[in-house]
Amino acid sequence: MGKADFLSPKAIANRIKSKGLQKLRWYCQMCQKQCRDENGFKCHCMSESHQRQLLLASEDPNKFMDYFSDEFKNEFLELLRRRFGTKRVHNNIVYNEYISDREHVHMNSTQWETLTDFTKWLGREGFCKVDETPKGWYVQYIDRDPETIRLQEEQARRKKADLDDEERSAKFINEQVRRGRDGKEIEETPVFTELKRESEEEKIAFNLGASACVAGPSKPSLIVRQRKDAGSDSRSEKKKKSALEEIMEMEARKKKKLDAVRTDYWMQPNIVIKVVTKRLGEKYHKKKGVVMEVRDKYAAVVKMIDSGDKLKLDQNHVETVIPAPGKRVLILNGPYRDVEAVLEGIDEKNFSATLTLETVSISWAVLKSAKNCAVCGVN
Repeated sequence: MGKADFLSPKAIANRIKSKGLQKLRWYCQMCQKQCRDENGFKCHCMSESHQRQLLLASEDPNKFMDYFSDEFKNEFLELLRRRFGTKRVHNNIVYNEYISDREHVHMNSTQWETLTDFTKWLGREGFCKVDETPKGWYVQYIDRDPETIRLQEEQARRKKADLDDEERSAKFINEQVRRGRDGKEIEETPVFTELKRESEEEKIAFNLGASACVAGPSKPSLIVRQRKDAGSDSRSEKKKKSALEEIMEMEARKKKKLDAVRTDYWMQPNIVIKVVTKRLGEKYHKKKGVVMEVRDKYAAVVKMIDSGDKLKLDQNHVETVIPAPGKRVLILNGPYRDVEAVLEGIDEKNFSATLTLETVSISWAVLKSAKNCAVCGVN
């Protein structure tokens, strides 16, 4: 009996049956052949090609089992890393996604008999963190990539530096508060001198600033003596500044220094911007472009990335575009204006970013307002 036509009902039914997953017990890993039923599997086991594969496997069975075990382990961990990352997930969820691929390595050809044994082995070997719950076994991938470890160490070092800065600031504030508190507690008490008249013939003279009042000759003489440290007492009598006032003055000086180098224009050639005005229509609204030329400091010729159209836009009609961490940016305003840097991280909550200038790492403000923008992606 000949083979059925390609479009015959029997051929179509065979193709439908061959789709999707079949029973695992009717799969031959050595030949990588899936049979649909017990009779097909029995016929395959009696075939010449299967017998040849068995002869090859009988020469060194451990070699083939180790190969299939390594393939199963590598593909399982790759799926766990790529699909779930370092999240904690049930092992059955990962396994079901893994076996959805028809070409996967079956577990019955590996050194592990059950998924539980394989999960325990992953925990013992240090590939994953595993824990048993009433709902089953959970796994959590341990990322040992050198680049990931370097980023984690850098983040820990940066966090430690921030904590050191906070501790120094707190120590400084506590010191200022203590000084202010001590200044209030130690109040200088005035020292009074006794008025003495050495002889009856002396005149009474009062020193009142630059002028002196002299009485007549018949009056007794009496001199009002001032303390020798009047100048130092007058300085000490000045009201001492509190810790809060000193901190406010320090912040005002920093702001004044920053405002001295900040300008109200920031457009630069070869930076990526986004159109925020709706006056040009929906065609250009929220679209990105590259600044080709800056005119009169506040306007620029922009080439749109999508359409290639060239527009002349004012800086109030656009805003900067911050790229992903790891990309190069250009500082548009402030002390490091016109300097390129590498974007290390973005703090959206505080509208700030961390940049690296060669070997110097700084934290730079990134404000939403185009008037006060600080950094922008470089084309």
